[in-house]
Amino acid sequence: MYEISVVVPVYKEESSISPFLSRILPVLRNLTDQFEIIFALDPSPDNTEAVIIAEIEKNKNIKLVVFSRRFGQPAATIGGLHLSKGKYVVLIDVDLQDPPELIEQMYLKAKAGMDVVYARRVSRNGETFFKKIISNVGSSLISNLSDVEIPKNVGEFRIMSRRVVDQLISLKESHGYLRGLVAYVGFSQEAIEFERDSRLSGLGNYNRFTGSIKIGLNGLIGFSTRPLFMMSIIGFLVAIISFIIGIIYITLKILGITTPGLATIILCISFFSGIQLIALGVTGEYIGRIYEEVKNRPSYIVDKLINFKE
Repeated sequence: MYEISVVVPVYKEESSISPFLSRILPVLRNLTDQFEIIFALDPSPDNTEAVIIAEIEKNKNIKLVVFSRRFGQPAATIGGLHLSKGKYVVLIDVDLQDPPELIEQMYLKAKAGMDVVYARRVSRNGETFFKKIISNVGSSLISNLSDVEIPKNVGEFRIMSRRVVDQLISLKESHGYLRGLVAYVGFSQEAIEFERDSRLSGLGNYNRFTGSIKIGLNGLIGFSTRPLFMMSIIGFLVAIISFIIGIIYITLKILGITTPGLATIILCISFFSGIQLIALGVTGEYIGRIYEEVKNRPSYIVDKLINFKE
């Protein structure tokens, strides 16, 4: 068993591998000589795999798992967790937005007794105003509506004890919203605040708008049934409003007062149709989640294991 395992999900990151290793390796060597760095790679059209293999030739603490196709970052991270052997496991992205130097502070807090030490962003450099708004609103919604307390402004960057990791990999959920799963597992957890840097190079590998919405919905649907309750309340309120409007129209008709015609009817139909479509969409998200879980397909399939001698 290693003292520290570092799990790094990667996809199309050939230009980031060497700079990432040049910063994280001194940090890890300063803490222990018993560490491993596991790159969890979705097959990339660039030379990411070749670059990692070249680094493995120079440093046997580096390992690589390649999946059979692109399963996405959450599944790649879970796959890396399954293969990790460390007493403590660090999750970090390769783009250096999360500073590797913070690992030392996390590790010391973990050694002092914390099971999870996660990094909370106090700023998000290099991101657009629109992206920041979406992230803040989504984070607040998930935190306030979820059945477990999911911290705000927190990504995957964290260190976890072995017992937390063992509980995570025992869960059977196919949608790996990891920050929610870690909150669900529980144990002692603490935050470290930091300023998030700009991405080292290039752009992220998911759509900046739809990707954020997908992640947000995954967290909200996966850890709360309150949206269904809210749609029930909205439906009840709309029914009351419709009843009141009906009473008003009947009263005006009896009094001989001319009432608005076609425009009002179109407005009401459009409004109620919109409410119904939203309700169907929310319900469909939950039904889709049930469908995915019932199939019980694996979250990932491994193609290659490189330098996993054990």
